[in-house]
Amino acid sequence: MILGLVEHDRGTLEEISLQMIAFGRDVAAHMDLPFTAVLMGEPARPLADTLRAHGVSSIVLVRHDGLDEYAPAGWAAALGRLMEEKQPRMVMAAGTDRGNEVMAHVAARADLPMAANCSEIHPGDPFEVTRLRWGSSLLEEAVLKGDPKLVTVAPDVFTPGEVPATEDPVLEEFSPALDEADLLVRVVRREEAAAEGITLKTAPVVIGGGRGVGSAEGYAVLEELAALIGGAVGGSRIATNNGWRPHSDQIGLTGSRIAPELYIACGISGAIQHLVGCKGAKRILVINNDPEAPFFFKADYGVVGDLHEVLSAIIEEIKKTT
Repeated sequence: MILGLVEHDRGTLEEISLQMIAFGRDVAAHMDLPFTAVLMGEPARPLADTLRAHGVSSIVLVRHDGLDEYAPAGWAAALGRLMEEKQPRMVMAAGTDRGNEVMAHVAARADLPMAANCSEIHPGDPFEVTRLRWGSSLLEEAVLKGDPKLVTVAPDVFTPGEVPATEDPVLEEFSPALDEADLLVRVVRREEAAAEGITLKTAPVVIGGGRGVGSAEGYAVLEELAALIGGAVGGSRIATNNGWRPHSDQIGLTGSRIAPELYIACGISGAIQHLVGCKGAKRILVINNDPEAPFFFKADYGVVGDLHEVLSAIIEEIKKTT
């Protein structure tokens, strides 16, 4: 059996977990094992119907009042109790902040190694994995020891997809006993950022601005273009550190990871931390007045020029057709 931890936010499924399931199904088939999805907390119960359409063999709903909101040590403790009962060959999660944190707790509790951000798994003796390192700029081939194997799956490497189920997966409930210490760190209150309509996560086009934008006022032309094409505006770490954009708009390793149809990067040099955040984009257009900017080497399209002039010209052309 392979156990796969499915992430959700108050009952809303994280799409990246469907990527993990698609990958886990393939690994499970190669190892001739069933793949069991693990849901944490009662709010996740409605997600069972969605998971049934994604080819899981069975579903476990972990029930405990302290697990309805995110609690890293609590989720790990519950997963550990489930591991004791099910004796899986492998446990995996998506390579998100939460997935890596929970699996690190699981590994520490079980005194086992854990391989993070895996893009390939080759079962056998030795058990080999390929990992994305240094912001996905390096592939590491490693041997993973220990039993069960603990891994997280690199984001935006695998494509989720519905598959016909051979039989209706059973939903099993599991109620672990947890210690108070397991729930010392948990979400107790939320202060939501004001977000209406299109966001960085949902926009088909994202326009990002960096040092080259020059100031908070310089983002006006980015905002105008975004409004015309139904896009969202984000920024690099330099932009948020300078106070030009709120930190919730940051794109990168320590910000949001985006996957739009088109990402327009304006005045951004292309540091590896930023590239990690936008590598899920289907197409990348770079606008920069420095022809040697590293971002050009990652771009599908590039324009060498002043971003304000280029964007203004694009805006004028769009207005002519609307």
